[in-house]
Amino acid sequence: MFNLFKLFSSGHGSGSVAEKDPAMEALKAAASANANEKQPSSTNIPALPIQPLNLPSLAKLRGKHVVLASSSPRRRDILAQVGIHPHVVPSTFAETLSKEDFAHDAHAYPINTATEKGKEVYERMVMEDDKNSPDLVISADTVVLVPDNAPSLSKGQSWDEAHGEMSYSVCEKPIDKADQYRMLADASGRSLQVVTGVCITYPTLQAPGYAQRTFANATTVHFFDIDPYTIDRYIDTNEGIDRAGGFAVQGLGAFMVEGITGDYNNVVGFPLAEFVRFLDTLIENDEDVLQVE
Repeated sequence: MFNLFKLFSSGHGSGSVAEKDPAMEALKAAASANANEKQPSSTNIPALPIQPLNLPSLAKLRGKHVVLASSSPRRRDILAQVGIHPHVVPSTFAETLSKEDFAHDAHAYPINTATEKGKEVYERMVMEDDKNSPDLVISADTVVLVPDNAPSLSKGQSWDEAHGEMSYSVCEKPIDKADQYRMLADASGRSLQVVTGVCITYPTLQAPGYAQRTFANATTVHFFDIDPYTIDRYIDTNEGIDRAGGFAVQGLGAFMVEGITGDYNNVVGFPLAEFVRFLDTLIENDEDVLQVE
């Protein structure tokens, strides 16, 4: 950089000594002081502790006996993001509902499975210790819907616009690596729908002593074209064998995904944003929620 100070302090001839200019000396002193002044740094700003998210529903959950009817660490971690730390009690429901019974409403399949999971856990816990029954049981089931014919979505096109009343294959967790390969080969170059059915079970004063409320969240996942060699290498990692659809979007499986339309957390395993809003509405409209002891 051109040095203004050097220019003005240099002699004007061989062996000459420049007279000090008081104005220039003042400018140099100011520049030196500015250079030595400690500049603000982000490291000097103290980190503020994260406070609880005080939404009505989340505040009411504090101190309550909340149960997650799932052994999924991903669902547990997602709930922890908003301060929900449930007691984990995995459901023993066999998940043997017939997919053919839901051929015309694929979203109803995970909703019904989640409902049965919640029912099984709530009834079992009440039977084991009715003085320590849950205030709220959260259950969920995630599936992947693969359209039988439509290859992909056009840009800006919704799932319903593209697929309408078309038939689907419902994919849950692969039964083995060959099944996982089939699922990923079906996903290659296509847009699939990840659907999570969620059920909230809570005690009421009316028979049978509890109520259940449900919703489903759908997220569209767009896959790159995946060649057989790449599918094999992914399967070799052992990831995705325990996930609906055979892939983990939050892990190595992310490299196969071109984009996501909808809730990312839903693809991971639990639609957190819709759950919080659903719980807010439920508490507002049903006085039994988190009130019946």
